[in-house]
Amino acid sequence: MVTVNYDSVKKAYGDTIAIEDVNLHVDDGEFAILLGPSGCGKTTTLRCLAGLTQPTDGTITLDGHDVTDVHPKNRNIAMVFQNFALYPHMTVRENIGYPLKVAGKSKDEREERIDEVAEMLEIPELLDRDIANLSGGQQQRVALGRAIIRRPAVFLMDEPLANLDAKLKISMRSRIKVLQREMDITTMYVTHDQEEAMSLGDKLIIMDKGHIQQIGSPDEVYHQPANQFVAGFIGSPSMNFVTVRRDGDRIRADDAPDTFDVELDSEVADRYRDHETFTLGVRPQYFEVHTERTDNAIEAAVEVTEPQGDEQIIEVEVGDQPVSLTVVAPSAIDAERGDTVWLTLDDDLVHGFDTDSGRRIVGAGDQNRGVASTPEGEMTSD
Repeated sequence: MVTVNYDSVKKAYGDTIAIEDVNLHVDDGEFAILLGPSGCGKTTTLRCLAGLTQPTDGTITLDGHDVTDVHPKNRNIAMVFQNFALYPHMTVRENIGYPLKVAGKSKDEREERIDEVAEMLEIPELLDRDIANLSGGQQQRVALGRAIIRRPAVFLMDEPLANLDAKLKISMRSRIKVLQREMDITTMYVTHDQEEAMSLGDKLIIMDKGHIQQIGSPDEVYHQPANQFVAGFIGSPSMNFVTVRRDGDRIRADDAPDTFDVELDSEVADRYRDHETFTLGVRPQYFEVHTERTDNAIEAAVEVTEPQGDEQIIEVEVGDQPVSLTVVAPSAIDAERGDTVWLTLDDDLVHGFDTDSGRRIVGAGDQNRGVASTPEGEMTSD
């Protein structure tokens, strides 16, 4: 097992910068997820570690050894691609055992290791089948088997579940997580699917436009986002953002000051004492919906309701401008288009973001709450 380190890694294609100033550390046996929108640089970051892409600047080390210029075959790294990249003219057995054949291992050793991997992946009955006769999920397991049979020091996966249907994705997520835990292999995994990332990863590395925005556990990036991008990217439905002005303990929306007018708890309001104007961020789950007039509540008109089983997503509008908000409420709440509802918020769970930098505003009382790392740090009001 090994640790992975990126030190100021940059990759440019002419004047186009794919990634820049990538600094990160992955511990021995850790499951790290590179997460971000398409084109943010996460696959480039992974390929630099694999040796398939040469960094323009910076160094990459495995267990303290510089591998930036080491040939891919000498890095002891295995990689699973989105398209599986299996050999169609070979059987499952031949596909899984091919890395050992190339490495010159004896037939007896190959067969023993193939059987061991097949049992681990629960596909021994598929060993003599042709690749063309397998389902997508079965092909994915074969691709995993071919990667792990080498017993690599680092396991890389580039959107390995992207081509599977929703039900199969959930099944394969569980299998990959169990496999990684059993083998205790340092793993880096690329995805744009936040649900996949949150369920699999020990550490999330959130990227946007070639830069790392935040590194932390799933709990940290969800509850203590470093900036407005991370806050909006993580969570479904997405966080609501409203530009507000602070007047003592009260906040009012710029576009709906008469109806979006809420008094915050004094400790919460104190976080924003140095910010007359800021961007308020509230997750849809942190509103409570009332069908009767309520004190210290935001009056809103229901636009759309979307039943989701035990809960519903409600789109509302506040004020004449108007301010649009997304709210998650129990299905028992009786709300239809055109109805008026009143929203109260759990103000201890709201976030404030600096309107210029986008960084989360952190009050003095929040400094010991396990805030995750971010390249640019966080905005404090000390």
